[in-house]
Amino acid sequence: MEIAVVGAGIIGLTVAHRLAGEGHRVTLIAPADEPHRASTGNAGTIAGYAVDPVGTPEVLRDLPRLLFNRDSPLAIHRPSALRLTPWLWRFARQSGPRSAEANRHVLARILGDADSRWRGLAFSLGAGTLLNEAGALYAYDTVEGLNAAEAGMERRRAHGVTVERLDASQLLALEPRLPPGRFGGGMLFPGTLWLSDPAAMLARIEAGLQVARIGARVTALSRHGAGWRVTHEEGALEAEAVVLAAGAWSARLLKPLGLRVPLTAERGYHLEFDRVTKVSRPLCPVRRGFYFTPLAGRLRAAGTVELGGIGAPPSPHRWERLEEGVRSVFPDLPPPSRRWMGLRPSVPDSLPVVGLARKGLVCAFGHGHLGLTLAPWTAERVSAALAGGPGDEAVSPLRFNR
Repeated sequence: MEIAVVGAGIIGLTVAHRLAGEGHRVTLIAPADEPHRASTGNAGTIAGYAVDPVGTPEVLRDLPRLLFNRDSPLAIHRPSALRLTPWLWRFARQSGPRSAEANRHVLARILGDADSRWRGLAFSLGAGTLLNEAGALYAYDTVEGLNAAEAGMERRRAHGVTVERLDASQLLALEPRLPPGRFGGGMLFPGTLWLSDPAAMLARIEAGLQVARIGARVTALSRHGAGWRVTHEEGALEAEAVVLAAGAWSARLLKPLGLRVPLTAERGYHLEFDRVTKVSRPLCPVRRGFYFTPLAGRLRAAGTVELGGIGAPPSPHRWERLEEGVRSVFPDLPPPSRRWMGLRPSVPDSLPVVGLARKGLVCAFGHGHLGLTLAPWTAERVSAALAGGPGDEAVSPLRFNR
C-alpha cells in the first residue's frame, strides 16, 4: 500500500520502520525543524512495570491540592485551566476505583512483553548496545513512605510485575553514591531496560528507514476517492492509508473529520548535567515525581506533569522546582548543562488511542508516559489494523471513540 505516516517521534518512526519492512511504500511527514518532539526528552525507561494509570483513587483524593499547587509533580498550566475543564472531568471519572482497575488491567496486558519487543527491535537495528538492563528504582524518603507504597506494589504484583522491596542499606548497596540516610528504602523493578541515549536510538531507527520523507507540518486530512489526501505546508500527498502519530497535535487533525478525542498535553521537563555519574540505573525519588537516568556522558533528571499549554512557552518555575528536587538528593551537582520541555500526548484514562478511526485512517497517539515503552507494540497493532484482520481484544479498549 501507499501509506502516509504523520509524525516522526518514536511512534511514527517505529510504525514507519515496521510498515516499510513489510513492503509498503511509506512517506513520513513531520516538521523538519522539530524532530522527535517529546521522544528525545524522556527518562529513557522501557517501563513494563508502569501498569498504574495516572488517575487512581489516591490521586483523585489529592487532585485539588496537586493541580492548583504550581510546584507539585502534577499541576495545571494555569492559562489553560478553563479549556482543560472537560478533560479534567473525564480524568476524575477515570480515577475512581473501578475505572482505575480496568485501566490498570489493560495497561498490564499491552505492557507485558515490552522488554522482548524492544530487544527484537534494537538488535534488528544493530543498536543492542544502547539497551541497558539493571532494573529501575523507586526511592522513598522515609520508612513510613515505603510502607505506604506496599499496597500499590501488591496491585502491580497481581498484574505480573516483579517488585523487590529494599531497606535503606540495600538501596545504598545498589546505589552507593546516594547520600547515606537520605532515603528510608526503595522498590526495585529488576531487569527493567533503559536506553543510554533515547535520541541515538531514534536516529538509528530513522537512519535505517527506506521511506520517502517530507519535512513539513500537516495541516489537514481529507478523504480522496478510495484513499486520503494529506495536506501539508509544502503541498499535498495522496495515499491509500494514513497513520496519525502526531502526538499531542493529533486531535486537531481529527476534529475537522468529526472525530473528537479528549487529548491534551502533559508538558514534561528535564535538566541534564554533563560528565556526571551519580546513579547506575533509573531512580525516581517518589515524593518529587521525576527520574534520574544515567545517559551516555550525562545525568538526566526528567519528569513531572504540567497539563495543557500546547503552543505556550515553557514555565521557568517548573525547571526551578525540578532543580530543587535534584539538589535535595545531590546538592553538590554543577549547574545544569541544558534544559528541555516537550509535550506528552495524554488521554484521561492513560490508555493510548490505537486502531482504525475510518477506513484507511489508523490512530497511533495518546501514549502519555509510555510512548517509548509501547512503540514496538503499537507498530505491530497498526500493521494489523491496515491489514484488515480480525479485531484484537487488546486493542478494543483503545479505540478512538471509547
